Amino acid sequence: MVIVQKGRLKRKPSGGRYRQARSKRKYEIGRAPAHTKIGEQKIKTIRTKGGGKKTKVFGVKFANVLNPKDKKFYKVEIQGVVECPANRHFIRRNIVVKGAVISTKLGNAKVTSRPGQSGTVNAVLV
Repeated sequence: MVIVQKGRLKRKPSGGRYRQARSKRKYEIGRAPAHTKIGEQKIKTIRTKGGGKKTKVFGVKFANVLNPKDKKFYKVEIQGVVECPANRHFIRRNIVVKGAVISTKLGNAKVTSRPGQSGTVNAVLV
């Protein structure tokens, strides 16, 4: 089954079903989420619409953490996921997404990048 990003709802406001007028289109295609886990680094480059590229990270070990006091970036090892507003189950599975709070040797840091699309984990100390 193909993952479709956009499309009409299956039900009308009255509760009746819409009948499919056409099939899915190539430009409506979506992909499964990367679910970036903490561990050995694993990266894949994917071609996107228009010939662009996205770098998906499936496994990550280090993060680029910004210290707002001295305004410097440090490459530090990720120890675990402490908090995740996107999905509470991502905490125990150690899945890193944007907005998740990760623990590092410098302290807790909030992820500001999208690891499944940008290819890196950037964070700011909390």
